[in-house]
Amino acid sequence: MLVADTVVITGASSGFGEAFARRMAHTAARQANEQPTRLILIARSKDRLQALAAELRNETTCTVEVWPCDLSVPADRAKLLTELSRVRGERMCLINNAGLGDYGEFASSEPSRNHSMIEVNMTALTELTRTMLPAMQKAKHAYIINIASLAADLAIPDFAMYAASKAFVASFSEALRLELLKTNIHVTAVCPGPVHTAFGDVARRSGSQKKEVPFRKWFYTGVECVVNSALKAVQKNRPRCYPSLKIRLAGLFVRCAPLWLLRLIMSRRPRKAIPTTES
Repeated sequence: MLVADTVVITGASSGFGEAFARRMAHTAARQANEQPTRLILIARSKDRLQALAAELRNETTCTVEVWPCDLSVPADRAKLLTELSRVRGERMCLINNAGLGDYGEFASSEPSRNHSMIEVNMTALTELTRTMLPAMQKAKHAYIINIASLAADLAIPDFAMYAASKAFVASFSEALRLELLKTNIHVTAVCPGPVHTAFGDVARRSGSQKKEVPFRKWFYTGVECVVNSALKAVQKNRPRCYPSLKIRLAGLFVRCAPLWLLRLIMSRRPRKAIPTTES
């Protein structure tokens, strides 16, 4: 299992981020390290971060730090980057997990929401990675896990902005991995399918119903499966991780299918994310 003495996790208050925090903390607790693992948790929700931190401090020997930050706000992000530039470690791990989504037609989307998605899904991930790379290059071992999505391989109607932002994450991760191939830094893009987390509730627009989320139940993957697969993949220096057999098969089909076929499939996909009617 992947072990690091310094771990930075964005979007750590719930979902994948919370699961990563728990797994890294408890894994570190089982290791006979002289120095306790430093866990830095980043998210907007200070209260949820503090509750998680208190729990992990009580259950493990980790040093857990809470760094509240709204990654969609440049000024808040600038302060965070200044603090991150001082972070050091012998075995460092950066988990870029924070992300925003939006279900619905692009024509009826809110410009402010689109801007926030760009800031969180792409700009923040890029800036955090760039800020931490110098220290990672000096560490004995370093790992970067970027949470992309199976949507990165598809142009999905009603999910256009999110899918495009995750395509950036996947492509950026692939290129960065090649640049760092001869270094001690392992980079992996994790491409899960739909998962039951708070992400769907946040992405759902006002006025839409829960049953309108455009995924079938059988296609969902468990949070623990995604986290376990991601940690194993980056430790083995794999470029991408598609958690679970069904997601791997779906990813293989998407990558191998001709573009005309994907366009045909997506054009006939049920349009379940109906935009709110405006008067």
